[in-house]
Amino acid sequence: MSERTRTSQIVISDREPGLPFSKGLLASQVMVTGLSPYRAYQVAEEVEIRLLERRRASVTSAELADVAIEVIAEVAGERYATNFVRWREIENLDVPLVILIGGATGVGKSTIATQLAARLGIVRVVATDAIREVMRAMLSSELMPTLHVSSFQADKALREPPTKMADALTLGFREQTAAVSVGVNALIERAAAEGTSIVIEGAHIVPGFFETDAHGDRILAVPFVVGVDDEDRHRSHFAAREDAIAARPATRYVEGFDGIRRLQRYVKSQALAHGVPVIPNYSFDQSIAAVIDLVMERATARTVAPPAGGAVGATGTNEQRTNPKEGKTA
Repeated sequence: MSERTRTSQIVISDREPGLPFSKGLLASQVMVTGLSPYRAYQVAEEVEIRLLERRRASVTSAELADVAIEVIAEVAGERYATNFVRWREIENLDVPLVILIGGATGVGKSTIATQLAARLGIVRVVATDAIREVMRAMLSSELMPTLHVSSFQADKALREPPTKMADALTLGFREQTAAVSVGVNALIERAAAEGTSIVIEGAHIVPGFFETDAHGDRILAVPFVVGVDDEDRHRSHFAAREDAIAARPATRYVEGFDGIRRLQRYVKSQALAHGVPVIPNYSFDQSIAAVIDLVMERATARTVAPPAGGAVGATGTNEQRTNPKEGKTA
């Protein structure tokens, strides 16, 4: 039996009760950098090889991290290695993460939200459509008509016709968003009170309509808007959605596509006005990497300089548009 075979099970010596090294567990931790599952597992495999080459039966968590950082830098680049270092520094952040993902229908918010939550270890993901469904059950169409139509059909539910200079769709959407934002703000308040991280996503996450500053230093809010500039790419997302969810035929979205694009322009203008980043969704891997970068930057800034009286939120400063094309492909 070779020396390598005899030491094939490597124990993490400073973890109770001396848990063995696991490629799967390390890969899940590496994914927090923004790497895809495949690339993260590649990193974990290479880390295992290097640990075995040391011919030691155990390593400490710090030694394991050092090897992981070295491999990540070589395999994926310094950007991802830096994110791994940042995450190790902010793992014990003493406030919950409240991630708010906005954007028009069909830009990929739900996919990004679920994957981001999985990588960051956040168990609560709430869609604003779910909030709207609850509110529909409580408020009839006669009482709140805009709640009972899709966001891109909100102009059909206005109580009074708009003035000549006003955009009926935007007015209806603003009315719908203002109502749903009551529930969004309640979720933010609950996250602050319970100290529980949450991802909230949906078309109704519109900068200027939700409140994070009021919660002071009880949360770390990371709002951003997802956008798809290319119309053909945006339109193709609805066909993919129809394949995945039979109850959502693409026809109604195609028919309302012009309205969806108008709402995207409105939401992006709100993001610009309130200093909230807009992340283009050109490809999933690049977009999730850009989002991870944003979360890491915010969390790192928080650990370095905790806010004196308010968390960065819908009206935060020093925001920049993030373009994932500038980063490496995960």
